[in-house]
Amino acid sequence: MSADDTSRVLVAGGGIGGLAAALALARTGRPATVFEQAETFKEIGAGIQLGPNAFHTFDALGITDKVNRLASFPDDIVAMDALSGERLVQLPVARLFPQRFGRPYGLIHRADLHAVLLEACRESGRVTLHAATKVQDYEDTPDGVVVRTQRDETFTGAALIGADGLWSTIRVGIVGDGKPRVSGHIAYRAVLRADEVPDSNRLNAMVVWMGPKYHLVHYPLRGNELFNLVAVFHSDRYEDGWDTYGDPEELHLRFQGAHPLVLGMLEKIESWRMWVLCDREPVANWSKGRVTLLGDAAHPMLQYLAQGACMAMEDAVCLAGKVQAHRGDMAAAFLDYQQARYLRTARTQLTARLYGHAYHAAGATRDLRNAFLGARTAEQTMESMAWMYDPKEIPR
Repeated sequence: MSADDTSRVLVAGGGIGGLAAALALARTGRPATVFEQAETFKEIGAGIQLGPNAFHTFDALGITDKVNRLASFPDDIVAMDALSGERLVQLPVARLFPQRFGRPYGLIHRADLHAVLLEACRESGRVTLHAATKVQDYEDTPDGVVVRTQRDETFTGAALIGADGLWSTIRVGIVGDGKPRVSGHIAYRAVLRADEVPDSNRLNAMVVWMGPKYHLVHYPLRGNELFNLVAVFHSDRYEDGWDTYGDPEELHLRFQGAHPLVLGMLEKIESWRMWVLCDREPVANWSKGRVTLLGDAAHPMLQYLAQGACMAMEDAVCLAGKVQAHRGDMAAAFLDYQQARYLRTARTQLTARLYGHAYHAAGATRDLRNAFLGARTAEQTMESMAWMYDPKEIPR
């Protein structure tokens, strides 16, 4: 056992949440070791949305300036009816959000955010990174938490954070709730060069087209050089899967009858990556002794609020603060951390499901949605998001 093993925190999972946790701990002076099962530390996927709450975590992590150089900052969030082409919402986020929430709303390539966190971890001098290292199991002993890897290596630390995603190995020993809940929705994602996007859709905005049992999201990335596209639709064809190639024929079938501006975007993409949308029921407890969960391992959510990565980074900052406040009493810190977080994350999980129903509404439900959204002012729409974005609502 090395000299710092008595204080070192082990982190299973080297995605955005795991790296944010390691960095947050390092900034309090506590060493961390991150285990990533992939061959290299990298992030798959394309764009993600960054609410103002994400920018508050960037401040705490010391990475705001680097993120700002890589993010895009849209003028508006726009919601459209995918059948009629009616504009239902135009929320001027660039004008309203910084004044109301103290921070902007942004868009970034997931790989760019991950790279910023990875660089900051390396520069901290307190984070050790192990790629190609999958945590197989663990034991919370009187001398510390012992982690065993698939290659039969062992590591000992003061505590273990399971940031190992939807199919978390660490969650099995704490919650034990089986497989994730399959939503019946699948998502196809792709990235286009901006010059390939039809002029009518080449907006500096996060645009969502809402249709019966489907929706399309598109927005700019990397200084408007790229456009991120995500098409989501109901399907019982897939029960399992992540990052596999999608079937363009099924995609076009599901979007049949959509507005020409929607179909025009879909026609520009020849190759789509597909993943199945899953979540879990909220739980009040995701800690046991000196082991706890973070991000998707603790509270996986559907993407309809664009809060998965944001909530994981909030977790990281909160957790590090609780560890510091409890002076290394990990069991007490982890209970305090989950108590501070679980109602907020549960609300996000359940509200994301509700938004999924609204996005994909048909018939009278669609008409009600359109009437409701169309009747609200921009300020009323913004205030409906205050529970997510207002810094006073973010547990510390």
